Amino acid sequence: MGSWAYYIACVLLIFHFSATNEATAEDSLPFISKLYKCVNNKCIISEFQDERKEINEVNESLDVCRLTCGQYGSLWPRPTKMTSIKDPVIKFGLDNVVFNVSSVADELGKQYMVEVSQVLLSSLRKICEPRCIPNDNNLTVFITTATPFTNIKLSTNESYELNIFTNNLTQITANITARTVYGARNGLETLRQLITTYGRPKFDGKTLVIAGEAQIVDEPVYAYRGFMLDTSRNYFPLSAIKRTIDAMGHSKLNVFHWHATDSHSFPLDLPSAPQMARYGAYSPEKIYSYAEIKDLLRYALVRGVRIIMEIDSPAHAGYGWQWGKDSGYGDMVICLGNHPWQDYCVQPPCGQLNPINNHTYTWLGKIYKDLIDVFPEGEAFHMGGDEVAVRCWNTTAEIVDWMKSNKRGLTESAYLNLWSEFHNKALTVYDHEVGNSNSDIIVWSSGLTDPNIIEKHLDKKRYTIEVWEGNTDAVNLANLGYRVIVAVEDVYYLDHGLRPPTRYHSWKVIYNNKMPMTKNPNLILGAETSMFSEFADDFNLDIKVWPRAAALAERLWADPSTNALAAEYRLLQHRERLVSLGISPDRITPEWCNDREGECIISY
Repeated sequence: MGSWAYYIACVLLIFHFSATNEATAEDSLPFISKLYKCVNNKCIISEFQDERKEINEVNESLDVCRLTCGQYGSLWPRPTKMTSIKDPVIKFGLDNVVFNVSSVADELGKQYMVEVSQVLLSSLRKICEPRCIPNDNNLTVFITTATPFTNIKLSTNESYELNIFTNNLTQITANITARTVYGARNGLETLRQLITTYGRPKFDGKTLVIAGEAQIVDEPVYAYRGFMLDTSRNYFPLSAIKRTIDAMGHSKLNVFHWHATDSHSFPLDLPSAPQMARYGAYSPEKIYSYAEIKDLLRYALVRGVRIIMEIDSPAHAGYGWQWGKDSGYGDMVICLGNHPWQDYCVQPPCGQLNPINNHTYTWLGKIYKDLIDVFPEGEAFHMGGDEVAVRCWNTTAEIVDWMKSNKRGLTESAYLNLWSEFHNKALTVYDHEVGNSNSDIIVWSSGLTDPNIIEKHLDKKRYTIEVWEGNTDAVNLANLGYRVIVAVEDVYYLDHGLRPPTRYHSWKVIYNNKMPMTKNPNLILGAETSMFSEFADDFNLDIKVWPRAAALAERLWADPSTNALAAEYRLLQHRERLVSLGISPDRITPEWCNDREGECIISY
C-alpha cells in the first residue's frame, strides 16, 4: 500500500506541474487587439497589435477612428446645417475640463448651464471607468447665450454653433453659441459625442481624447421629438424613468409624454386628491409623490426634456375613481371591471368616467390644479380622449335615463355629442384652474377627431391631435388647420410584435418612415414613439425602447433624405454611448459586423 500511495502522489505531482506550466504558457499568450484607419469614410482594420504593447501615440481604436471618419463622424442625430470634423484627435485630462458660463445671459441661465455641465462630466467619468490616465492637456468650454432663461416649450429655439480648436496640441477650446440655454445644452451634447476613450484598462487605464477641430451649425427640423411611457399598466420606478430621460437627452429627444394613468391604476399621489392613489395605486410603494414629480421635472429639464402629463379621460379611467359612491359623490366611474369586458370596452379592465356626474369634473379639477401648480406655467397638457366605448355609456341605466329625459336619443351621434361635451367641460375646468384659456391641450385621435366631424366638436385653436391610427388622418387634420403630433401605431408603437396581430418594427422601419406632407407643414409638430406597458416593466424597458427611439430622434432632428443604411454605423456607435450611460439597449448586429464596417449590412 505504501508503494502505491507513493506512485499516486508522484503522478498527481507531475499532473500539477504540467497543468501549471500549461496555464502559464496560455497566460503569457498576448491578446491581439485591432487598430483601425479611416478609408473612404469607413473605419477598416489596418493592423493587429499585442494589447500589452505600450501606447505612446493616440491609438486608432474603432471608437477613436469613428470620431472623425465620415462627414458626421459618430454624431447622433446628425447635424443639419454645417458639419466639419477633422483630425488630429487630442488627449486631455478629466481633471482639466473647465466650463466658462460668464457669457450666459442671466443668473438662472448660468445655474442651468452649471447643472448641464455636471451631466457632461458625469458622462465622461462613466466612460473613464475604471480609471482614466491623468493628462496635462486642458479642455476649456466657453458657453454664450443670447436670451434669458425660460422653460422649454414648443417655440423654443434649440439651435447652436460649436467650434473646437487646439493650440499647440495642448490647449483645447470649445466655443458654444446659442440663442437659448437649450440650444447650448444641445451643443454640449454634441461636444460629448466628439469625445471618447481608448487604452488598456487592464494595464494602465484609459485615455480621454477629443476631435481636435470641429465646426458645427445645427438646429432641429421638428420641434416636438417625443417618447411616451405608460406607467399605469405597469409601474416603473423613478430610476427607470430617469434612465430613459438620460437616453432621451443624449439622443436630443425633447418631450417625455407621461401616460401616467389608465383604467389599470392611478399612481400619482396628489395632495388635493389623495384618494386617487390610495384606491388606484398597485401598492403604497408604487406611487409617484408630489415631491418626486417636481424633482423629475427639473431632472428632465437639465437634459433638455420637457414632460407633458397625460390624465386619460373619459375612457381609459378606472381604478382610483371607484371610491366616489361610498363617499357621497355618486358613480364617478362606470363599467369598472365589467365582464365580459369585450361587451363594455376595448381592453380590460373596463372603466369610463361618468360624463353626467358633476362631481367627476370637481375631482378632475383637483387633479388638474395639483399638476398645474407643479408644472411650468403654460405647459401643454394631454387629456387622453381615445377609445370611448359607447356600449359602456349605452348600457349604464343612469346615463341612458339622462339621455332620454334630455331628449338626446340613443344614437351614435348623440353619444358623440355627449363625448365632446365631456371634453369641453373638462377644458373649462382646466382653464379655470390655470386662470386663462391659453394652454395647449392634446388629445389622441379617435372617433371624435374624424376629419369629417371634428370641427363640430373640437376647437382647432385649443386642441392638438396626436394621431395614432394612420398618416392619412394626420394629413387631413393638418389640412383642416389642426396641429398634429404623429404617433402612428404601425410604425411608432414599441409594444407591437408582442401581441397578435401586430408586427415588430425595427429601428430601420422607424428611421425610414418619412413624416407626412401637408399643405400646412408647420402644423405637423413632430412625432413620438410610444411604449404602452402591457409587456414592459423596469427589467425589459431599455431593450424594448433603445435604440429604436433614437432612430426617430434623427428622423425628427434632421429629416435626412438618405435611409437607414447610411446611418447604421453611427447608430451602432450611439448605441455604445447609451451603454456607457447605464442603458441596456437591444443588440442590432453581430459584433463582427460592428467591427467590419460595410461588410454585412442587411437591407431591411
